[in-house]
Amino acid sequence: MRRKEVIGAVPASSPLAPPAPRIERPALRVVPSLSPLTRDRSPALVGGRGLVPVRRRGGILVSLGNWWVLHKKLALRVIGLMIVLCVAIGGYVMREEMSDGLGVIGNVLTGHMADAGFGIEKIEINGLSLTREADVARALGIEGGSTSLGFDIAEARLRVEEIPSIASATIRKVYPDSLLVSITEKAPLARWRIDGATMLIDASGAPIAPASVENGELPLVIGEGAGDNAAAMINLVNRYPDLTFDLAALNRVADRRWDLIFYSGLRVQLPETGVVDALGRLNDYQLDYQVLQRDLDLIDMRVAQYVAVRPTVREEEDDQ
Repeated sequence: MRRKEVIGAVPASSPLAPPAPRIERPALRVVPSLSPLTRDRSPALVGGRGLVPVRRRGGILVSLGNWWVLHKKLALRVIGLMIVLCVAIGGYVMREEMSDGLGVIGNVLTGHMADAGFGIEKIEINGLSLTREADVARALGIEGGSTSLGFDIAEARLRVEEIPSIASATIRKVYPDSLLVSITEKAPLARWRIDGATMLIDASGAPIAPASVENGELPLVIGEGAGDNAAAMINLVNRYPDLTFDLAALNRVADRRWDLIFYSGLRVQLPETGVVDALGRLNDYQLDYQVLQRDLDLIDMRVAQYVAVRPTVREEEDDQ
């Protein structure tokens, strides 16, 4: 039985105090003493029927589980590395078969694209003057069945710019079946005659294309090493316009010095060093004495401060 207690009751005879609420509290119960827990892990009795063995966790699976929890990230990295190595080894072993298969697939797809109207049928090339169209077409690498979708513009542009006469190139696809190629060629500086052939050279002296009749207004340099030194010598001679009149060629001698050759047959031998002073004196002689129009076939200026001339020998003089 629970015992109820009434707390704070006010006598009912008091006229001013309202009736107080009744608060009920449960009666206290006596709690039996608790027996202490024991740490004895020996087999226990269950219902008096005998001993029940206590299971202990352990074994290989438990050890692997604990290792996985502690080293999960390392294990995943090792597994990923093994997968990559297996794929790489398999790809290397099967590389020829894979290459052949990809080639067959590519040919089939290319054929379908060409049949669909994306085969390259027209090439328009602009800006050619020194370069042959056949050389550009060969560099583009267009073959039967090539499609505009699969054509690599960047690689084709690099091949075209390897042509000696081309400074830069721009290639644009015009869908579905055309290419537009715009060429910027190198500017030729002079003609270089060596070993019986005449080539156009740029400012660096590198041959860029065979010379033709249309290039006859360009200066002509002759001899071994003339191409490498042509730009400096041409710029130097151009300082004296009176010396360039009737000038046929600049001849490089033993890759050490220059001779000026005129259409009249006159040859002016310049020194190995002091070329600027020699040309200045020659220009003064021309202005004062018109030495280049004299009946001479040789003017030797190889020794500083000295000038030797040789008159032209005529056949009539030989007969006398």
